[in-house]
Amino acid sequence: MFRTPMRQMATAARQSLKIGLIPADGIGKEVIPAAKAVLEALGSDIPKPEFVPLLAGWEVFTRGGNALPHETVDALKECDAALFGAVSSPTRRVTGYSSPIVQLRKELDLYANVRPVASVAANPGGKPDVDLVVVRENTECLYVKQEQITPTENGREARAIRLITERASSRIGKMAFDIALGRPRKQVTIIHKSNVLSVTDGLFRETVRAVPALPEINGAYDNVKIEEQIVDSAVYRLFREPEIYDVMVAPNLYGDILSDAAAALVGSLGLVPSVNAGDSFVMGEPVHGSAPDIEGKGIANPLAAIRSAALMLRFQGHTVGADRIDRAVEQVIREGEVLTPDLGGTSKTQEVLDAVLKKL
Repeated sequence: MFRTPMRQMATAARQSLKIGLIPADGIGKEVIPAAKAVLEALGSDIPKPEFVPLLAGWEVFTRGGNALPHETVDALKECDAALFGAVSSPTRRVTGYSSPIVQLRKELDLYANVRPVASVAANPGGKPDVDLVVVRENTECLYVKQEQITPTENGREARAIRLITERASSRIGKMAFDIALGRPRKQVTIIHKSNVLSVTDGLFRETVRAVPALPEINGAYDNVKIEEQIVDSAVYRLFREPEIYDVMVAPNLYGDILSDAAAALVGSLGLVPSVNAGDSFVMGEPVHGSAPDIEGKGIANPLAAIRSAALMLRFQGHTVGADRIDRAVEQVIREGEVLTPDLGGTSKTQEVLDAVLKKL
């Protein structure tokens, strides 16, 4: 996959690992316990885990009017890392509601969303030769949620502010280059739309391209090849020839769309992990949503959450434990005997978890 980014936190020497668990909504309550069970099964390959159950999500909002209680944020600041399940944010505007995952990224300065997407032999419906990482800026773009609606003589007019800063673009660029250094191809593709959005996307593109020349980098990225791609062309080429991509770095909205699209190339969103990472904290998060249509049926795919736990460990320097999880998951997928319905199988969540635990 990739080595631990060189600027990330190092916790491998600690005797214990305090992990906040936020199942949130829907199948998050089914897949996060599976990830917890896998972490517990690693034994001495990671510091002894201590789990802290925490609340957030739409259901919490409907009960108490706050989707992200202050107690959750305060508790996370005392943790080493966290796992977040999924959130059922409404598609309509609800007064007082704000997505807890978006808010958490800001509260904890988790400026990078890192989503590796790789095919495994025997992936049902998977496309061969997919091995890429989407590195998504996590704190700005249109997701600053500065919107307003104004009545006009021609009807209502809605506007949204899009924020791109040099600081955020530079540090997400460094994250992308760090990750590329640990991969065989050592290539970064900058995703943008600066042919139309010449100011905002132009700043993102120029800033990321300038990262290797920064004085503090001291030539560390000289061996990393820089490519760039217009976002709509990038989506097309992602489906036609995914093998051309290694590390893709993008503003928030583009990265969100691209990583979900890339998941279709490997069979299911239920396979794709991610982490929200800052310089001192990391939170694993499966890419899939809350899937209310299958909630409570016991058929949710736990592999993305389990892989997110491995990615969380990798960012903290616990590579032995992370490697064990990744190998176990890949063996289960490759054998193809225990698969949930999203992958064409009939297995239950618990059966998939049991298969991973057996491989461990």
